[in-house]
Amino acid sequence: MAWLLVIVAGLLETGFAVCLKLSHGFTRLWPTVAFCIFALGSFGLLTLSLRKLDVGPAYAVWTGIGAAGTAIYGMVFLGDLVSTLKIVSISLVIAGVIGLQLSGSAH
Repeated sequence: MAWLLVIVAGLLETGFAVCLKLSHGFTRLWPTVAFCIFALGSFGLLTLSLRKLDVGPAYAVWTGIGAAGTAIYGMVFLGDLVSTLKIVSISLVIAGVIGLQLSGSAH
């Protein structure tokens, strides 16, 4: 259950990163509100998961999901540059996230 919280927190991290961009420096109301909601949710779920998980693997999985998700979202929906190197790099991040999740031990 704790790993599920980390995964959802990582997806929410993607949401807050995208909303941060869409807020244009917190000058747009609704993306700023969404940023706050996603950020609080993400940090809250990560905090709950750390009651059961080691901090290193949990934090790495959380940031990896957020980074990969944000990069993919940017390429698909925001017109970010798509390149072979970027796709390979995102794949390596995802592989690392999976490896860390499998190696993480619960207390």
